[in-house]
Amino acid sequence: MSELPIKTTVVGSYPIPSWLAAYPSTPNLRDAIMVVLKTQELAGIDVVSDGELSRFDISHPETNGMIEYFIRPMAGIGGALSRAEREAFRKQAGMGFRAQPAGVVREKIGEGSLRLSADHAFVKVLTRAPLKFTITSPYMLLKTLLDVHYGDREALIMDLAEALRLQALDIDADVLQVDEANLPGAPEDGALAARAINHVLSAAKKGKAVHLCFGNYGGQTIQRGHYEKLLPFLNALECDHLVLEFARRQFKELDLLRDLKPSLALGVGVIDIKDNEIETPEEVARRIEHAVNVLGPERVRWVHPDCGFWMLPRNVADGKMRALVKGRDLVGGAS
Repeated sequence: MSELPIKTTVVGSYPIPSWLAAYPSTPNLRDAIMVVLKTQELAGIDVVSDGELSRFDISHPETNGMIEYFIRPMAGIGGALSRAEREAFRKQAGMGFRAQPAGVVREKIGEGSLRLSADHAFVKVLTRAPLKFTITSPYMLLKTLLDVHYGDREALIMDLAEALRLQALDIDADVLQVDEANLPGAPEDGALAARAINHVLSAAKKGKAVHLCFGNYGGQTIQRGHYEKLLPFLNALECDHLVLEFARRQFKELDLLRDLKPSLALGVGVIDIKDNEIETPEEVARRIEHAVNVLGPERVRWVHPDCGFWMLPRNVADGKMRALVKGRDLVGGAS
């Protein structure tokens, strides 16, 4: 159907193998990452991920390391919290699903002992497939922090972005992807979030992507926003393609993406990760055809799940990946 190749990818995360959780060690982590990579390769995924297992922390598995992996090693952020600080954080907007902040900003933020490039290097030798590396957006990290030092959100977020940019300078992934799952609930912060994300992506050596979703906290939708209000943010992004949630949203507002700037290729979520039912290839193909019919074959260049697979059973995640590739192949989008 489409004359242009449509590539398949994953958003990033994969279910943590039970044997890694039971026996965490560096050799077992390496083996688990190889399993995750090989599973994606066998499914036919074009651009694979380490399943974000580099973030694995047996003491904090509930968000798959999306926040703490980045925050805890940074300089200037403390983890010890007083009762008053916990209460102050609970008054902040948009983070009601967290009982306490990921940290308290007490001094100027820096890289600290963050080791993103080392984690990427650990993974890249384990696969010959094109690889993506994911980084949580500075805006989402900002929202999880309690600030007692800066008193200036823009200064704080740009220091977060600079720490991540410096790390990304040594990452030569085929796709560097920034993940943002909080902004949909606060679109008025779009300009601020875009500046910080663009700063991080300025370090990318190859493909640049931004993933936007409406939250996936244990399978729950957290943000109740709409794409219409997010268009200025999306158009301000300096990236190659977007990785957007649509399957769960039943492709509502898809037509609004016609107003995106022409330089942005679109990735459309055609796999619902908040449902354990495995889509059929035919169902996936119909979703892709619908997206292409609405937006045109020149815009839809990627298809993927709505978000990460981390909270699904492994057999369900694997089945969904196979359906994704087979559905894409049915519409003639294979490269």
